[in-house]
Amino acid sequence: MRTSIFAGAAAGTLLAAGLAGPAFAVEDGMAELSVLHGIPDTPVDVYVNGENTIDDFQPGDLAGPLDLEPGTYTVALTATDAADDSDPVLGPIDLTLEADMSYTAVAHLDADGAATANLFTNDISETAAGEGRLTVRHTAAAPAVDVWADGNVLFENLANPDEVMGDVPAATYEAAVSLTGETDPVLGPTDVEVADGVNTIVYAWGSAADDTLAVAVQTVDVHAAAPMGVEAGQYGYADEGSIPMAVTIGGVLAMLGLAGLGVRLSRR
Repeated sequence: MRTSIFAGAAAGTLLAAGLAGPAFAVEDGMAELSVLHGIPDTPVDVYVNGENTIDDFQPGDLAGPLDLEPGTYTVALTATDAADDSDPVLGPIDLTLEADMSYTAVAHLDADGAATANLFTNDISETAAGEGRLTVRHTAAAPAVDVWADGNVLFENLANPDEVMGDVPAATYEAAVSLTGETDPVLGPTDVEVADGVNTIVYAWGSAADDTLAVAVQTVDVHAAAPMGVEAGQYGYADEGSIPMAVTIGGVLAMLGLAGLGVRLSRR
């Protein structure tokens, strides 16, 4: 593993605001990895293959994207004053990265509030000209939700650690969220923009019970088709053991509704 590259790049790309700019196409033959810290009130050091690669990683921070050699990497999260990774807060977790793929590793809380982790694969497949992709990942200790758009339920019972995604015309949409089975919105309606040729990935993280719910947004470039006019129209890995932004939780969770506004939809 290129630990020196991982450490140097991560140090320069920690985004306390929780927003990453679009990642360009994955380097040929390499794997692209970002890391999101979604465990509230728990600063950590991140060890990769026994090396401290991200020091004092704060909740809500996003590191990457980094181009890494394909292979399996062992990751552990420790207290910030730990001398090594022998007594981790979470892990060790083996992350297997394949060539020409984009991933985000997320340390977060499960539905019951226990620390866990997932390795998500970011869909960078081609979108149609004039379309963007929206991915929403529920990584918070919070109830399941129903997702609404234009007054209609698009998805029911989206729960941790599920994700939902869809390709939609690049535009601004209005969406809202309710608790599963209820009709009154608890979040939204909110206008949300989806950009052309970009996979916008929204994470809900934190704990509803502890009043630490927050959101993170990551954007990843996809292989967009050449412009021809605008159309009108988990993988997850959980260990057995687990971006505050200037955006309201309501505004971003309302983005959940957008995943249902395209015809190419998937749920994992």
